[in-house]
Amino acid sequence: MDPILLPLIALAGASAGFGAVFLVARRIANFGIVDIAWAAGFAPVAALYCLCAGGGGERRALVAAMAILWSARLAWHLGRRVIGHHPVEDARYVQLRRDWSGNLGVRMFWFFQCQGLLLVLLSTPFFLAARDPRPGVGIPELAGAALWLVALLGEAAADSQLAAFKRNPANRGKICETGLWGLSRHPNYFFEWLVWVAFALFALPSPCGWAALGCPLLMLLLLTRLTGIAYTEEQLLRSKGAPYREYQRRTSAFVPWPRRGAPPSSQP
Repeated sequence: MDPILLPLIALAGASAGFGAVFLVARRIANFGIVDIAWAAGFAPVAALYCLCAGGGGERRALVAAMAILWSARLAWHLGRRVIGHHPVEDARYVQLRRDWSGNLGVRMFWFFQCQGLLLVLLSTPFFLAARDPRPGVGIPELAGAALWLVALLGEAAADSQLAAFKRNPANRGKICETGLWGLSRHPNYFFEWLVWVAFALFALPSPCGWAALGCPLLMLLLLTRLTGIAYTEEQLLRSKGAPYREYQRRTSAFVPWPRRGAPPSSQP
C-alpha cells in the first residue's frame, strides 16, 4: 500500500466513526461524548500508521506507543468526567444547543465531522515519524520522548489535583489553587500543549518533518483562544466573580510560574 494513502484512510475511518458517535450522542442526549471519542481516536490512527507506513521499526513502535498511551489516558480521564456527570451535559454543549437550536442536528453532525478532520490533521507527526526510513532513533526523537513523558506526567498530576480538590465537600464553590493550580490557572492545558510539542520534536528529523510544527501551533491556538482558556474563564468569571478575578490577577494563565503579589489582606 502507498503510505501516502494512509491519511485518507484515516480520514475516512474518522468520518465514519464520528458519524456513529453522533448518532449515539443524539440517542442519549449528551453531545459531550464527542470529547471521549476525540481523545480515544488518536490511538487507532497511530496504530494504523505504525503498522502500514513502512518506516524504521523502532521509530514506528516508539511513536505509536507514545500516541496510544497518551490517547488512552486522556480518553479515560474525559470518560470518567463525561459519564460521571451524565445525563447532565457539559456547559459547552448546552450553549451550542441554544446557539444552534434552529438547525441543531445538521450543525452538530458537521461539528462532529470537524472533530474527525482535526484528529487526522493533528496526527501528522505520527505519520511523518512512522514513514521515516532511517533505522534506529536519534537524539531529537529521544528528546521528544523525554519531553512527552514529562508532559504526560504533568497533565496527569494536574488532573489528579483538581479531581481531589473537587471531591472534598469543603471546597464546594471555591477555586482550586493547590499544587500546579497555584502556578497556572490551566496547568492541564499547558501540559496538553507540551505533549504536542513533544510529538512535533519527535517527528522533526523525518522527511518533511517541519510540517509537524503546525500541530503544536494549532493546539496552542485552540487551547488559548478558541475552545480552551477563553471559554473556560468566561464561564468561571460568571460563576465565581471577584474571587476568580483575583486568581487571574495573581496566577499565570498558561505557563506554570511563581505567583504575583500577595492576596488582599481581607482574604482569609
